[in-house]
Amino acid sequence: MNRSSQIARYLQCYGIRQNRPLRMGSREGIERVVVIPALAESGSLFHTLARIAANPPEALGCTLVLCVVNNHPPPRTTPEEIRDNQLTLSMLDDLLRGFVSPSSSARIHEDLVKIAAGELRIGFIDASSPGLEIPERDGGVGTARKIGMDAALTLLEEGDPGGGVIFCLDADTLVEENYLIAVGRHFADTREPAAVVRYAHQMPFEARLKSAICGYEIFLRAYVIGLSFAGSPYAFHSIGSTMTCTAQAYLDVRGMNRRRAAEDFHFLNKLAKVGKIGSIKNTTVFPSSRMSARVPFGTGRSMRRFIGGEADEYRLYHSQIFVILRQWLAEMEADPDKNSESILAAANKIHPALKAYLALSRFAIDWPLIRRNCSDAEHLRRQFHVWFDGLKTLRLVHHFSRSVFPPVSISEGLKDLLDRMGPSIPWLARIPSGCPMPDLQFRILEELRSHFPES
Repeated sequence: MNRSSQIARYLQCYGIRQNRPLRMGSREGIERVVVIPALAESGSLFHTLARIAANPPEALGCTLVLCVVNNHPPPRTTPEEIRDNQLTLSMLDDLLRGFVSPSSSARIHEDLVKIAAGELRIGFIDASSPGLEIPERDGGVGTARKIGMDAALTLLEEGDPGGGVIFCLDADTLVEENYLIAVGRHFADTREPAAVVRYAHQMPFEARLKSAICGYEIFLRAYVIGLSFAGSPYAFHSIGSTMTCTAQAYLDVRGMNRRRAAEDFHFLNKLAKVGKIGSIKNTTVFPSSRMSARVPFGTGRSMRRFIGGEADEYRLYHSQIFVILRQWLAEMEADPDKNSESILAAANKIHPALKAYLALSRFAIDWPLIRRNCSDAEHLRRQFHVWFDGLKTLRLVHHFSRSVFPPVSISEGLKDLLDRMGPSIPWLARIPSGCPMPDLQFRILEELRSHFPES
């Protein structure tokens, strides 16, 4: 089946029915599409666009930045959010026609002038106006991303039949001036279906907020470092504004999901089953650290929990969990061609809670079928990692965290984890137990960013 037929079949079976027009200029020469969902983001979106516009002209010339201005129908979306979206659509429409909208904000006006004077190619989809909203039954940001990524697929098929790259970004995420070139070169130099870009959350000025985002990012990075120590193929961060993939890979996994939250985790989890998730370390994106209640988890929700003291958020998973995971993955790597009874017995020797988790996960039922359909050991190893994917890995960590190895303080968790990997940050051993002070948290975070850029 040729590429055009693949796209047509995908859109018919899995795509979003596009009753929303795509507004843009010329469709010629588009090789990359940056998809940005926006809900009540007039105060942030144009600063993000201005930062993208600072990329080199040769990169901007083959890139479309596609904004999906979206909301659900009221009352789920507030009148204020809908008014903000309509303002955003008006300003985008003016930019497309070469005008700069008047703005009550000096910063927004400055950003609009930069965008209008540059070579940024902008398109937008109205998923906000009456009759065009995201249906109530659909999730939210996942659906908004899918609307844009499905449209990107068609544009890339028209402009670059051999491939093309789709970027995911958020309306409040900033990028460096080499962002487009670094991502483009990565895919030109590798055969990887997808990659995540190095990230660093924007640091707030207020001490409490700075402490909260440092704690949250340390938690995220420690989890990826733990997975890397364990040898998991799912050792990559799952942050929506860092995701990139080829158009072919997007087809291969049947596109983006429609989830209200964790759409990034589940999308990358699917992509990791068709090939290695790469790491782009020579540019950085800067996600926002603002608080939000739009989704049940993620950065914004975690910031609210930190500030609200809903739980002791300055804690990490116990390092022993990753030791057990490492032993389990090594066991399956060494000799996967065994019956489920033998594997469960080996899991019990590693730790009884591991066997209990595998029983809950229906391993004894699923494994015989997987084994029967694999022609050799290498095929079996690949299919094991399809079964024991990023979601099952996370559930295993949660299972151990709830039942055997409860979370530990940041200082204790990092010391134990890094000791197992070698003395990567020697001075960390001298940090007192408990929660480090905010300035020390930031220093720890900077060290993790430097020593473990893929985390």
